[in-house]
Amino acid sequence: MDYDALSQLRRLHPTWRLLLADHAPLIISFLNLVFIQPNERSIAESQLQSRLEDLLFQLRANHGEDSFPRSARDYLNDWADNDKGWLRKFYPQNSDEAHFDLTPATEKALGWLESLNQRQFVGTESRLKTVFDLLQQMVSGTETDKQARLDDLHERKAAIEREIRQVEAGDIAIMDETAQRERFQQLNGTARELLSDFREVEQNFRQLDRQAREQITAWEGRKGDLLEQIFGQRDAISDTDQGRTFRAFWDFLMSPSRQEELSEGLERVFELDAIQALQPDPRFKRIHFDWLDAGEQTQRTVARLSQQLRRFLDDQAYLENKRIMQLIQSIETRALNVRDEQPSETITSMESTQAGINLAMERPLYSPPLNPVIESRVEAGDESGVDPDALFNQVLVDRTRLEAHIRDALRGQSQVTLAEVIRRHPLQVGLAELITYLTMAGNQSTASFDENHQDTIQWMDENGSYRRARIARVIFTR
Repeated sequence: MDYDALSQLRRLHPTWRLLLADHAPLIISFLNLVFIQPNERSIAESQLQSRLEDLLFQLRANHGEDSFPRSARDYLNDWADNDKGWLRKFYPQNSDEAHFDLTPATEKALGWLESLNQRQFVGTESRLKTVFDLLQQMVSGTETDKQARLDDLHERKAAIEREIRQVEAGDIAIMDETAQRERFQQLNGTARELLSDFREVEQNFRQLDRQAREQITAWEGRKGDLLEQIFGQRDAISDTDQGRTFRAFWDFLMSPSRQEELSEGLERVFELDAIQALQPDPRFKRIHFDWLDAGEQTQRTVARLSQQLRRFLDDQAYLENKRIMQLIQSIETRALNVRDEQPSETITSMESTQAGINLAMERPLYSPPLNPVIESRVEAGDESGVDPDALFNQVLVDRTRLEAHIRDALRGQSQVTLAEVIRRHPLQVGLAELITYLTMAGNQSTASFDENHQDTIQWMDENGSYRRARIARVIFTR
């Protein structure tokens, strides 16, 4: 925690950048409203954008139209950008709509800000007992002396028997309301912290999955070395304290008896008068189902990693066999061609490196012909203000002639520029003809514009003066 480390953390860590953001109150309040309060793991882009638009409308009405000038879509994409890292934007399987989820860094910021609120009371008794219970578990769990373990078990057995005799005698110790509220507060905080832990565990597995995909894409060495490296990384994460704890937690939670015990226990706790006075969130009764959803997403991330490895093995084997057969067939074909004499001419040629692809959706739909209604009645008008010379000054460009010029230039080559076409067939009506060429190029799929190069077009106008125009290079292809 020295100065240099904190300076770098302030500059790079998403949590610190979120607290320093210009619109931090908007970001934090909105993300807490849509993700934390309802315990949502991921939300579709359309739904999240609609809810943000509603919030922006209310804020602009209260704080002015210029307070938040950008659209909801821009804000969401900006928060999910790599420079921010406050939201994770992804596409679920079998879905073409983007979804958003909180990142662990954002959840840390929300949790820290939540801790700044003044609590109704600060419970110390339950946490002190938790400390003693954890200490006792560690001491007894690491004891290797058989007699010491037996003495500890007999002592706990004697304490349980004393408690049984007290209950049988009618001496039942009831937890007071203060202790109930204190333990419920600790239970609520611990349960919600588990959801944050799930996001962090899932992010670690996603990073492993991303690293594996990058290695598979760029790998050029032996397949065994790659698999050894990837499985080593996966085992390294699985064998960490976080990985082992997650497996133990998941196995514990997947037990039907444990789920039923959690459901019944939460129902009984919510029926207590002291807890009802706190007005707890009723969705907390289903917190273990939120754990299951979060854990299932983590398991799916691990499954995607396994599928990627299996697909890599299948694809590599197929590609290797296919490449071998192609090489053998190529050798046989060459041997047959040079069996009598070595060919002196080119065997094959390619006219263009661009494939001519005509998609079905690019074909125009049928348009029924229009039957115009011609009004045959002629009405006399005032012709005194009409200049008949304008009828003879119109410039008519024949598109059919221009298309013939392009086809003529392409007859002996695969592509030609507009400048070459005009050098062969000079402009006859000047600028209007040049604009017609450009319009035709923009409407043709076989024409393209090269903005990196420019051509100079020259022609003579009706007054005998030369005109020049510099345009982006236009290329026509067959």
